[in-house]
This record gives sequence, C-alpha cells and structure tokens, in this order.
Amino acid sequence: MNNYKRQYRELDQETKQKISDSSRNKPKSEEHKKRISQGMLKYWESVPHRPEENNEVSPF
Repeated sequence: MNNYKRQYRELDQETKQKISDSSRNKPKSEEHKKRISQGMLKYWESVPHRPEENNEVSPF
C-alpha cells in the first residue's frame, strides 16, 4: 500500500470546509485544472473507503 497522509476517503464536514476555503479565489488555467483532475483521479483510486462499523457477525 502507498504511504499517503490520508487513510480513508471520508472526511468530516469541518475539514472539507477548510479545504474549500483555502482553495477559493486562486485562479488556475484550464490546462492546470485538467492536470489537477487527472492527478486526483489517479490518487483516489488507491485510497480505500473506511470500513463500516457494524456489530453484525459476517457469515463468512
């Protein structure tokens, strides 16, 4: 597994808002946006979802 800072995909709303606020009003070219998008898609393919916490016993 890769050594990324984030362990799971899910974030709390406060963290999402901080990220949104910090990136607001910073102009980027269309090419820059495209490359950011491609990089993030590649990154998120390797980050797993947080396991669900349920007390049910798996039949397997």
